[in-house]
Amino acid sequence: MKVFVSSDMEGTAGVVAWEQCRAGQPEYAHYRELLQEEVNAAIEGAAAAGAEEFLVNDSHGAMANLRPERLSGHARYLSGRHKPMYMMQGLDATFDAVFFVSYHGSMSGGSSVLSHTYNPLAISEVLLNGVPAGESGINALAALGYGVPVVLITGDDTTAREVEPFCPGVHRAVVKTSVSRFAADSMHPLQARELIRTAARAAIESLPQAGPPAITLPATLEVTFRNADLAEMATWITGVERTGTVSVAMAGEDPLRLFRTFVTVVLLTRGIAE
Repeated sequence: MKVFVSSDMEGTAGVVAWEQCRAGQPEYAHYRELLQEEVNAAIEGAAAAGAEEFLVNDSHGAMANLRPERLSGHARYLSGRHKPMYMMQGLDATFDAVFFVSYHGSMSGGSSVLSHTYNPLAISEVLLNGVPAGESGINALAALGYGVPVVLITGDDTTAREVEPFCPGVHRAVVKTSVSRFAADSMHPLQARELIRTAARAAIESLPQAGPPAITLPATLEVTFRNADLAEMATWITGVERTGTVSVAMAGEDPLRLFRTFVTVVLLTRGIAE
């Protein structure tokens, strides 16, 4: 049994500030350790239920936050930037389950610690089939393309709610409750890890009842940018149409192609946004 783990960082218990999850900042070393242990907890819970093979795609920042030798389950480690499939790089149809670990809420949703949708400097909202979608919902398109169920998400309470329309029945480990974008009530790290282990084990044990993401095809992604220049640049990509001064839309029957188009929009607009 193979499990694909896409790990972010903002959803880790205790994380409430950008400085805590940006390499080079004084507090980063401490909080990357907390992330490492939450990723390991997810792997350990899955292994207890019979999972045997793991691939961890480090999907935060420069995508080199974890220590490979300390990953549980002898997990393979996919790290580094410029991945064509970004947070879902490495996933294919040979996997049995997808885990989203330490995820966060969308830019336009309810209060969620360090909320953003791929790039907070460029994107203010994304709708998937008319429903507000964070990174979890968008990334579920890739899982749908390969027919692999998303069975676990960890992070705050807002993140857990946002994924439900796209992955109904997903097991959720809510390790903190967001008070605002920069404040949260977090579980003690030891308790957070135990909750993640328990949820991961339950997710794998209930895998026979799980199905791929519930996203109706053809699907449409509507993206609202922070300024008109970004929207104009996005239309340089085939299949992306302007729908308003700061908004564009893209649609398709193939969820993988749609996901790749969105990622290309993100990468193309990143330069002007930053």
